[in-house]
Amino acid sequence: MHQNHGIGYAQYERSLEKRMEIERKREQEYKRSQEMLSEFTGKVNKS
Repeated sequence: MHQNHGIGYAQYERSLEKRMEIERKREQEYKRSQEMLSEFTGKVNKS
């Protein structure tokens, strides 16, 4: 947790604001990875 987001789990657990910020970033990263996977899969299947 600390390495990826810069805060420890205890602080994450206590602060709703920080928790929401981290979860928004996680959601964005997930969507970005899904888009990249979709693009990659499309390119592989066309070859």
